[in-house]
Amino acid sequence: MTQPAPMQLILLTGMSGSGKSIALTALEDLGYYCVDNLPAKVLPEVVEYLRATRHPHVAISVDVRSVETLPLLPQHLLVLRHSGIEVQLMYLEASTDTLVKRYSETRRRHPLSDGELTLPEAIARERELLAEIAALAHHIDTSDLRPAQLRAWIRDFVSVERVGLTLLFQSFAFKNGLPLDADMVFDVRSLPNPFYEPSLRLLNGRDPAVIEFLQGEPSVRLMLADIRGFLENWLPSFVRDNRSYLTVAIGCTGGQHRSVYLVEELARHFSPQTKVLVRHRELPLE
Repeated sequence: MTQPAPMQLILLTGMSGSGKSIALTALEDLGYYCVDNLPAKVLPEVVEYLRATRHPHVAISVDVRSVETLPLLPQHLLVLRHSGIEVQLMYLEASTDTLVKRYSETRRRHPLSDGELTLPEAIARERELLAEIAALAHHIDTSDLRPAQLRAWIRDFVSVERVGLTLLFQSFAFKNGLPLDADMVFDVRSLPNPFYEPSLRLLNGRDPAVIEFLQGEPSVRLMLADIRGFLENWLPSFVRDNRSYLTVAIGCTGGQHRSVYLVEELARHFSPQTKVLVRHRELPLE
């Protein structure tokens, strides 16, 4: 008799106001059975029930609203994985300024607001409480993401085969801040900038004219070779460390030309060797 496929479980956590509701709705649209705001204490029992009732794809949100039982979550993760369940932990975050702005616009109350903490203090306290969980998770920084972008990134996360290391290349603009979800950051602002060529200014690093311009620059070729070589040397150590995701962020001034080009080239180089995802933070969705 054929054994059923292992349950695929996504545990969704992160900062209040970072977009967890949008992410959970996106997962529900992808066919996941979703549970919101589950206390960590009852996680094993709920998951076992859902496995027994043959729910193959499950997403559960656990956050600071169940603060008393959050310390149990890391141990529960180990138990679930040892029981044969494929568990992925996804952590959504955003900068403090972004979270303050979102709360101000929606007039919602932060779950840790008790009349004594200011909103920035409540956000800082939440980061402290979630720090241990955050260290175990794949991060998505939603500070500059529109809802449609976040939904697309969730679809990418779900679509990747869950074996081995996934290498995620992300372009960004330094003028809009560092991505909080980056494991490595490379600064390519010293490279020749197509922005100063009038015919290239409105294009991006995926357009043939920009690619031709950057491929013709020796410093761009050298930077690409150096980043590629660094990653080739160190990727095996991350694989040995049982990492599921490694996010490599490439930044330039506007996040349109140089960083986009280098991300595309690195993704093309590494895709035959490992699973690769590509994100361009500053470009609109196609």
